[in-house]
Amino acid sequence: MRRMAAALLAALSWQVVRHQVLVDVSEEVGETVNFVMPEIDGMIYRDLVETEWPLRIQFPIGSHVPFHCTASGKTYLASMPLRQRRALVASLSLTQIVPNTIVDADALLAELDATARRGYATDNEEFIEGMVAVAASVKDRSSRFHAAIAFQAPIQRMDVDAAVKRLSVLETASAKLTELLFD
Repeated sequence: MRRMAAALLAALSWQVVRHQVLVDVSEEVGETVNFVMPEIDGMIYRDLVETEWPLRIQFPIGSHVPFHCTASGKTYLASMPLRQRRALVASLSLTQIVPNTIVDADALLAELDATARRGYATDNEEFIEGMVAVAASVKDRSSRFHAAIAFQAPIQRMDVDAAVKRLSVLETASAKLTELLFD
């Protein structure tokens, strides 16, 4: 029982550390920041820090979002080896959620290739009309995808180009999370 309790406390301490990194990012970018991990059928929100703005898009912890039309999902798909990426995209139901959702497998693969090259993903009103997002990978010490750290904003405050200009904040946080979670 003592070992189990110690393990639970250790896990909680990593959650506290991770959350504080999200708080720092949210304060710097002024928007909602989330930590999202892959699951069988999409990405799941494991942690988040809400913006102080009254106008915001909310996804509570535990929310599931698709791979193909979210910045965090595209970050995950782009991290896969090309063969595996193609196989997974071929198996996905590329459901049209909003007008900007990419529903063509070839177009999605091209977007994922671009994502892999540049090292980050965007959601330009592809999941929710009126919302943009940018995500970066959090990798383990072997450079394997662990999670995505992302922020989202209503287009009334920020377009996708303005969001990308804040990418360095996510990249710094990603490096910090790798150091803290996998050291």
